[in-house]
Amino acid sequence: MSVSVVPTLDMERAIAASGYDVIVGFDEVGRGSLAGPVMVGAAAIRTRDLAGPSPLQVPDGVADSKMLTEHRREAIFEELKSWCASWAVGSASNTEIDDWGISYALGVAALRALSEAETRLGIDGNGLLDGRPVKVRAILDGPNDYITKALNTFDAPDVPVPAEVSTKVKGDRYCATVATAAVIAKVTRDRLMVELGAQPQYEPYEWAHNKGYGSAAHRDAIAEFGPSDLHRLSWHLV
Repeated sequence: MSVSVVPTLDMERAIAASGYDVIVGFDEVGRGSLAGPVMVGAAAIRTRDLAGPSPLQVPDGVADSKMLTEHRREAIFEELKSWCASWAVGSASNTEIDDWGISYALGVAALRALSEAETRLGIDGNGLLDGRPVKVRAILDGPNDYITKALNTFDAPDVPVPAEVSTKVKGDRYCATVATAAVIAKVTRDRLMVELGAQPQYEPYEWAHNKGYGSAAHRDAIAEFGPSDLHRLSWHLV
């Protein structure tokens, strides 16, 4: 019998105690898909909100997005966006994945999310928040720091304050900011794939059901009709 793990803010509080001002949880979705973009969600909180008389609490119902039903993710989507101080979802297209490889594409998508989340938070082009310099720390799900590797590369966006990255295996199970980012990214991408799948040229691939992943019906459609302009041609498609 599996034991349900509820994400906490323990790692976020430890980071806050080290003098950081902003913490951003990151998680990816769509890495193994045959079609569509890869996306990285970012959920930012201000460390000052972890203290005081009404400290930030783990939002109700949040968990590793893979452990939640699609209906449940949809139900808490708006609540999770409101729980963050700011949030964003960055993406890299199927052609960018083909051109760059998946790891670098993930890094660029994460930096796109970080740049947008920091701007939404109010960090300006000089790296100031409320007129003061800020320190930003990221918690990235998984063992590999693809964010730092992509920083300051040719195709990467400018980020107001580059984040110092900590990786956390199964971070979406244990860290509330990462779990929040995971749900936001998953719902955002699922909605996009359903919307795309409704277009006549993509209907044979049944993306409303498989979200671009390699189901039998999806692979059979690729074999019959060939890949679309949204398929990752560098992938093993059939």
